This record gives sequence, C-alpha cells and structure tokens, in this order.
Amino acid sequence: MNAQLLSHRLTRVAHYVPKDSVVADIGSDHAYLPCFLVLTGVINKAIAGEVVRGPFESAQKQVQRELLTNQIDVRLASGLDAIELNDGITTVTIAGMGGPLICSILEQGKEKLTNVERLILQPNVHSKAIRDWAVLNQWRIVEEEILKENDKIYEIIVLEKSPTSVSWSSQQLLMGPELLKKQNGIFQEKWMRESSQWKKIVASMESTVQTIEIIEKKQELVKKIQLVEEVLQRENS
Repeated sequence: MNAQLLSHRLTRVAHYVPKDSVVADIGSDHAYLPCFLVLTGVINKAIAGEVVRGPFESAQKQVQRELLTNQIDVRLASGLDAIELNDGITTVTIAGMGGPLICSILEQGKEKLTNVERLILQPNVHSKAIRDWAVLNQWRIVEEEILKENDKIYEIIVLEKSPTSVSWSSQQLLMGPELLKKQNGIFQEKWMRESSQWKKIVASMESTVQTIEIIEKKQELVKKIQLVEEVLQRENS
C-alpha cells in the first residue's frame, strides 16, 4: 500500500469523501489517505493528524515525498485537537480504530465539529458504539458499507448532521440500518460468526457462579443473539 495505491479498505473510505471538501484525517498513520485524495484530484487541502511521534514523522516524510507540503498539513496532536476552526474542515475521516475509541475522539473534540458536514468512520470492531453516539449527537447515517480484507471484516459508517432527532431500533443500532437493507454475503458471514461466538460465551457462563453481573451479561448476549437470528432466519427463509 502507498499513496498511489491504497488498501481496499482505505479505497472505500476515500470513495465517500466529497469532491473539493477540506479533510481532516485523524490517526493518519503514513498520511496515505490524504495524499491519495489530493493526488487523484478529489480534494485540494487536508490535515493529517497523528498522536504518536513515529507515525507523525512517517506522515511528514510521506507528504514531503509526494511534494504535497503546500496542501497537506501534518500535525502532532491528540484526536480532533489537530483541527482549528479556521481550517475550514468539512469532512473528517477516522479509520482503523475500535468504535469506542472513535466515539471518544468525537466526544472529546465535539466543539471542533461545528462546521464539519460529513464524518467517514471505519471502525475495526464495535460499530454499534458509533451508531449510539450518532443518535445522542444528532448525526444521521447516510451510507454504510461492509467489506472483507485479509480475512477481516470491516464496516464503514458515513454520518451527516441531522436537523431533527435521530432514532433507530435495537436491531438497526446493532447491525446497521443501511447494511440491513443490503445484507450481502459478508454481512451474513459477520453476523453468523458473531452469533456463534456469543452462544459459546453464554454456554460458558452457565457453569460459573450466577452473580448479578453474569446474569445481566448473559441476558444482554441472549438479546443480541435473538436480534441477529431474527434477521438471518428472515433472509434465509
């Protein structure tokens, strides 16, 4: 992977970046995504934010190598602290982290999202956390995608601000309102795998001391299994 040829996962993230938007890529690593977006003419300006010095320096070198220092500003900062309101950021991308960490970044830097029109988020795990955050903060899901790369399954969630409050069912929050409409083979594979794993956990809980915490956790997992199996059975019937 390099700035000219992204991984399949990052290529799909790039697909949702609006043309001529001003992008902040948080946790940019080698800055491959913003470099690719500028090199392909999708955008003219970006910020690459990194909190770890090693990846920050790698991003700086990559931007210099591509001769894009006038268009991509690499900043060493935690989360959305990389953004200033006068940067005019309209799109934020955060890819390759867990859903709860992405939510923490968004929550801690909420005041930096005032003029942001689109969030393109690619959680590695626990996508539901992002949908929960979106509901609480009045962002609507405009697109979702599920994909597989190197035997790992990833989701992409694209959010835009909603003028009205947002609500989804428990099933939609867990599995994705847009993904539920499509239900491709990767979607089926993910949820069959998840359901099977949850069943094993529930079975193992049966042989442990039934504390309140164990009982509550078991009930939570059983509910999730029911939500998933309802969808899978309906699709396969």
